[in-house]
Amino acid sequence: MFDKILIANRGEIALRVVRACREMGIKSVAVHSTADSDAMHVRMADEAVCIGPPSSAQSYLSFAAIISACEITGAQAIHPGYGFLSENAAFVQALEDHGISFIGPTAEHIRIMGDKITAKETAEKLGIPVVPGSDGGVKDIADAKRVGKEIGYPVIIKATAGGGGRGMKVARNEAEMETAFSTARSEGKAAFGNDEVYIEKYLTTPRHIEIQVFGDGKGNAVHLGERDCSLQRRHQKVFEEAPGPCITEEERQKIGKICADAVAKINYIGAGTVEFLYENGEFYFIEMNTRLQVEHPVTEGVFGQDLVREQIRVAAGLPMSFTQDDLVLSGHAIEVRINAERLPNFSPCPGKITQYHAPGGLGVRMDSALYDGYSIPPYYDSLIGKLIVHGRDRPEALARLKRALGELIVDGIDSTIPLFHALLEEEAVQTGEYNIHWLEHWLEQNLSA
Repeated sequence: MFDKILIANRGEIALRVVRACREMGIKSVAVHSTADSDAMHVRMADEAVCIGPPSSAQSYLSFAAIISACEITGAQAIHPGYGFLSENAAFVQALEDHGISFIGPTAEHIRIMGDKITAKETAEKLGIPVVPGSDGGVKDIADAKRVGKEIGYPVIIKATAGGGGRGMKVARNEAEMETAFSTARSEGKAAFGNDEVYIEKYLTTPRHIEIQVFGDGKGNAVHLGERDCSLQRRHQKVFEEAPGPCITEEERQKIGKICADAVAKINYIGAGTVEFLYENGEFYFIEMNTRLQVEHPVTEGVFGQDLVREQIRVAAGLPMSFTQDDLVLSGHAIEVRINAERLPNFSPCPGKITQYHAPGGLGVRMDSALYDGYSIPPYYDSLIGKLIVHGRDRPEALARLKRALGELIVDGIDSTIPLFHALLEEEAVQTGEYNIHWLEHWLEQNLSA
């Protein structure tokens, strides 16, 4: 087992990893920019190293700064959290070259799944159902129109290196294809330095369902059910739950086994998430995230397993501490993402926290790095906390979420807390009858600027 782990991240996820390390008796090292010198993860870790100025490129994304921090502190391994360098194959390779363990999958698996076209081809070979679409990248508008005719409109054009909703455009007919195609290419080039795109059938009313998988790197893998992440704004998740309200036990076991068998075949190590669009009882592969997800606490809630602890164990060469038979789903869990944003435009709202109070009680978990007097810096993602609740069933979880939101106090800034108070009053949310487009339509009708 590792003696010391460096956490190459910030905010609530860095604090989450610090807690896991402490429970395992492992020393933790926090890294931080000058803007994060008073951050909670810096206070809570056993050691802290400043790795650069506020700019992410010069701090949290700097290979040299993070590797130097490892060498200075004697950390044997790095946990990347999510975002930043968590899915950067070159970074993983650099760590390997310096004899530092990466708590996550191999550089090869990150590289394969990081390219959307290669990921889809790999998924198909492994027996995972995929969305009908182009055979690889689309060269030009003539090729794009040919694909559109073959699979039928509407279609969605996606940047090969895309993510977070960038480089994605819908064409509902051939007349819209030219603009959508050129826009997706230009956005892909601007955001990711790669203008290659591919085309898929655009499903009209799907849900977003993702399967949590976990492997030991030695041909053994399990699944921990699904999460429903259908409540999204601009392809960004805001509300996640497990199990999915629309998924049957038979469907859960079938798609779960397909995903677990697939990652076992490639000797995948650590946590991963296979994401799908789900419509009319069918699953269609979107992508695989080769890291811990923001919404991993809902899976931990319904299975009672610490996924970060398990990541550390398998990265150290230990076997998984559970088998598929050990994983029994219990109850229902929901997570809402609390962002420092001003409604109705969701514009970033950094500033000083004048008062913070986390909710508590049975089945309530608050993952946040906030504290009274903390100043949220303007340089990073606006996520400031995740409120997670667990109940014996979905109605109890919803009631608990409503109660916990009423206890949560974040003063001094604007946040998205009011959004969730409003959503919980909606019948579609109460019944679970929504799809990936529902929230966008609701926002247009209820929170339009």
